[in-house]
Amino acid sequence: MSTDKESQPEMQLDTAVRSHNYYRNAVEKHWDPHEISLAVDRDGIADLSDPQFESFKESLALFGAGEESVTEDLAPLAVVLDDIGDQMFITTQLYEESKHTDFFDRYWREVVHAEETRRGQELSSPTDKEWFSDPYNELFERNERAMARLLEDDSPENRAKAHCHYHLTIEGILAQTGYYGLTLAYGESESDLPDLPGLVEGLKLIRSDEGRHVGFGMAQLKSLVTGGEVDPDVLRETVSELVPLVQNSLTNRGVTEEDSGPSPSDLTEYAYDKHEQRMNQITTASENIPDVEELTQLDA
Repeated sequence: MSTDKESQPEMQLDTAVRSHNYYRNAVEKHWDPHEISLAVDRDGIADLSDPQFESFKESLALFGAGEESVTEDLAPLAVVLDDIGDQMFITTQLYEESKHTDFFDRYWREVVHAEETRRGQELSSPTDKEWFSDPYNELFERNERAMARLLEDDSPENRAKAHCHYHLTIEGILAQTGYYGLTLAYGESESDLPDLPGLVEGLKLIRSDEGRHVGFGMAQLKSLVTGGEVDPDVLRETVSELVPLVQNSLTNRGVTEEDSGPSPSDLTEYAYDKHEQRMNQITTASENIPDVEELTQLDA
């Protein structure tokens, strides 16, 4: 009996395409934010000084709110995608963004509130406006508008801009750089700060998910560019307009070069290098988007 591809019956799914591989990778790497132990973190966080504790809460609030925002804003892309493989992947991304939000909410309830109680402080909320700067708010408002615009005009250029806002900038620069910094700060490599293994484990799992998300956006953008539907300059200009907002969101938080953990300049350099690498992979015909295993593998 012939086994040529042409002789095989048509199936619902093309299991060889990138988006299906991303979907399967997400399924196989499932994790539950409520299975991460936070017991050591509840003890370790007591070693933070009061200013360090306030800075720590600010970081958690920013990333928790960011995950909530991108969960809410992804739906328009799910509506306009017409390929079943892409649609299946986006369902996993929506689910994962929700898990990320759940992780930060749980950490605040079980670790931050416990420490505030121990210190005799009034219990705080991760949604208080005090945590969020104007550049941070503007960045996410622009992302929301870019995604919502797809429902009014799903043109190749608008879709490219949406991916640039969401996957390249919010996830690829802001989130992955911030998570990288927090992972270093509260992991075993930073002697001046307590080890918070529950936080670090959660962040590593989130970063792995985000690597897959960023890779999907990169692949979508490369298809638009190589197909001649979008000029590469649209990508560069869109991200360039957002980078100052990202930089202000990452660095204008009372953190100085002398503080413990990665410095603002370290984080800026990390973000720049990663972005340039990704942009080159998207816009250079001879370059390939990394496979999903490489995208989800962490270097720190």
